[in-house]
Amino acid sequence: MLTDTDRSDAADTHSDIVAPPAALDAAKPAKPGTDWWSEIKAIFWLILAVLAFHSFIAKPFYIPSESMMPGLLVGDRLVVSKYPYGWSWVSPSFHIFPRWSGRIWGRMPERGDVVIVTPPGESSDYIKRVIGLPGDTIEVIGGRVFLNGRELRTEQRPPTMIPVDINTPCAGRGYDEYGDFRVRGADGKLYCRLPVVREYLPSGRYYDTLDLGRSTGDDFPRVTVPANRVFLMGDNRDNSADSRFPVSELGLGGPVPWENIGGRAEFITFSLDGSSSYWNPISWFTALRSGRAGTSLRPGQAPVPASGGR
Repeated sequence: MLTDTDRSDAADTHSDIVAPPAALDAAKPAKPGTDWWSEIKAIFWLILAVLAFHSFIAKPFYIPSESMMPGLLVGDRLVVSKYPYGWSWVSPSFHIFPRWSGRIWGRMPERGDVVIVTPPGESSDYIKRVIGLPGDTIEVIGGRVFLNGRELRTEQRPPTMIPVDINTPCAGRGYDEYGDFRVRGADGKLYCRLPVVREYLPSGRYYDTLDLGRSTGDDFPRVTVPANRVFLMGDNRDNSADSRFPVSELGLGGPVPWENIGGRAEFITFSLDGSSSYWNPISWFTALRSGRAGTSLRPGQAPVPASGGR
């Protein structure tokens, strides 16, 4: 007969028995393998959603030229909304679809809007300002714009002072024929001091342009904007390939079909001075221009003069 002590010793002996490692591993639930097909489908739908947003809602845009100075500088990054004028063959991120006339749920832009446009026969995008709508007559005489036979009201503004950097050297890229606009500011830094002329549309909308001197675009014969077309100009009037110039000179070849309008520029997200390097992450921050993020690209609005906007 077992005594209480014997039972206690037997229990202790039983508690010391440890299952073999192989038995423990067999008891663990097996880890499921990676479902690569599900992962691929998830990535596919994510890419599709990004492309759809990019094509039909809004997309980023990079300013590569000086044609929209003083408002836009080389190195500015913007948001362009795709839906304000409806959608056309240029709306998708990549212009690979067949070209068709007209727009889906289309609406004409307003004079003064800043838009991106694909030149006829091209696939790249320009950025310009809408000056004339269907039925308007446009003429440029001595650098002054005449809309429907009336000269647009202008106002001389104080010169703009743009810091000189790699993206805005202020010499050697279109300025040479007019001289060097670089000046040294009170802080000892170099600035690009450019003459500004504010231009007013009949609706009271206004925006700033540059007038750097005589240029081939200062005189343009009167044209009537045909139906479903718009007349576009750059704000840097002496350095802009726009509706005043033929496609052979990298211009827009006159009034542009409205289906070539890809969207409306809304605001600047950030701006780089050109000193950044892909291989130096610190330079991504040191190259940021201060004070440009969030700048609206909509025209200003002034009261409409009693004379009708001259």
